[in-house]
Amino acid sequence: MSLFERWLTLWVALCILAGLVLGNLVPGLFGALAGLEYASVNLVVALLIWAMVWPMMIAIDFGALKDVGKRPRGLVITLVINWLVKPFTMAALAVLFFNHVFAGLIDPARAPEYIAGLILLGAAPCTAMVFVWSQLTKGDPNYTLVQVSVNDLIMVVAFAPIVAFLLGVTDISVPWETLILSVVLYIVIPLIAGALTRRVLMARGGLSAVEDFTARIKPVSVIGLLLTVVLLFGFQGQVIIAQPLLIALIAVPIVIQSYGIFALGYAWAWAWRLPHRVAAPCALIGTSNFFELAVAVAIGLFGLNSGAALATVVGVLVEVPVMLSLVAYANRTRDRFPA
Repeated sequence: MSLFERWLTLWVALCILAGLVLGNLVPGLFGALAGLEYASVNLVVALLIWAMVWPMMIAIDFGALKDVGKRPRGLVITLVINWLVKPFTMAALAVLFFNHVFAGLIDPARAPEYIAGLILLGAAPCTAMVFVWSQLTKGDPNYTLVQVSVNDLIMVVAFAPIVAFLLGVTDISVPWETLILSVVLYIVIPLIAGALTRRVLMARGGLSAVEDFTARIKPVSVIGLLLTVVLLFGFQGQVIIAQPLLIALIAVPIVIQSYGIFALGYAWAWAWRLPHRVAAPCALIGTSNFFELAVAVAIGLFGLNSGAALATVVGVLVEVPVMLSLVAYANRTRDRFPA
């Protein structure tokens, strides 16, 4: 990891602080930016989300899918946890904490929005940072690539139905048109754009051209993330200043979910006697979130000033330190797995 990536939590925290300060000092500016939207999509945030997501999609090699059947167990663990376990446990934790445990500490009218934001996080498996976690645990890069590629293809068709189902179960009204539009805007279009860009780069200079290009545009992705955080916290600055405890409350179920999902995936991989270079990444993939997608969909469904948007951004703040702690644990327990 670069120095900037290693301290991403610090930069996110500073951007949160900047957003809060600016949101209270110049609320008119953020009000004007919030008004730049079309079909429930904020144009400024959409541009920043695309800047984050497109570079990640270039790294996906769908040619790797031909190797799916060679070592299926690690892939089975990842897919079962990502699509049959994680969204539902996140929804259960969200309802438990915001409808019951934290009921006396928050505005009851906002509880459904916090629940919705956490559901969006739980239903969006990670696409990009997974490669970092895999590298830090000396994971098999080719196998990680296969897992991410399969996940992305499933996400195109499964994300919207799972989110709609879970939001319906928690009695939150969801306009299907907006949800489908979000999937097209933030998954399908970047995926196609990334695949086309990769194809052009491979034709010009092979894999080295892809790696050079993604390395050059990586700062664009990070800057997009940080500017999105500034905007989101600027939009909600006055609400957060009035309720400073709110960020910590939202973080609690996210942290519990992260450690619980990792424990399940890692124990399952150990029980199946997978080699560590497969076991560690497959557990970490299920734990990490595609928070860029979650942020974009939360804004599209519930608005820039919603509790759902705030909950997804808190996921950004929590993810990096939690994932690094899990990486450290995975590396310490390497000798418990087959060579």
